Amino acid sequence: MKVFLTGGSGYVGRPTVRALVRHGHEVSALARSDASAQALADLGARPVPGDLTDTAVLRTAAAAADGVIHLGQHYGPDTAEVDRAAADALQEGIGDRGPYVHTGGVWVYGNTAGVVDEDAPQNPPAITAWRRANEDRVLAHGGQPVLVMPGLVYGLGGGLIESFFAAPARSTGSVPVIGDGANHWALVHVEDLAELYVLALQAPAKSVYAGVSGQNVPLAEIVEALSHAAGCPGQVTSLSLAEASARMGPIAEAFALDQQLSPARARRELGWTPQHLDALTELRK
Repeated sequence: MKVFLTGGSGYVGRPTVRALVRHGHEVSALARSDASAQALADLGARPVPGDLTDTAVLRTAAAAADGVIHLGQHYGPDTAEVDRAAADALQEGIGDRGPYVHTGGVWVYGNTAGVVDEDAPQNPPAITAWRRANEDRVLAHGGQPVLVMPGLVYGLGGGLIESFFAAPARSTGSVPVIGDGANHWALVHVEDLAELYVLALQAPAKSVYAGVSGQNVPLAEIVEALSHAAGCPGQVTSLSLAEASARMGPIAEAFALDQQLSPARARRELGWTPQHLDALTELRK
């Protein structure tokens, strides 16, 4: 299959390109810079120069593909508008000829009462409140839309956990924790998530999948593991939500959520079998 994707040179995108190539797909990917283009070429993908705001480029590239995966995200006050316009262009380009896989995120569910699945009610924090309208629009579109909603992604030394928790600890000697750390994070390893995106190209139209591996781990245990990796074992700084928000910005509200989600649907319908099931051991390294 000829697959076009956005965000291919990003943290999740690079493992996804590798997985697509490994499964025999011919990959093209949006490249917003020469560095991104080179990274994609090194991974075995054909770079397509452009940006998420270049809707004509997106439409043309999608029209030349058999399937599309939208991983890229624009950051700014117009995040929702750019995402909506990009999705519209990609779906118009692919039409009903093949799957369009859109990226959401499980933060839209807010706090969960125990373990829930994709049908749980949504109560998003402010930082992700824009997603629901865009995702409803994607799923209502004709063709073959599929929604993948990743949990908190870890692995390969990158991602939000690295940026907001591990990296600061290496300079301060202490890992931040919001509140008492009793809240759970629904985790997924970036390489397992990449495999889910590949499988999602075969999903029935309008399917929705939580991209979580079933590891619903208390934040206190996660930061303890990170403290070992950062060379400051057991050194943790407790922050109130207000203090965390002052340090991290509005994303702190999302990190404070208590979330437990099930991967049962993706396992059952797509045969997804996550391989990285010991997050704490990996995060301690």
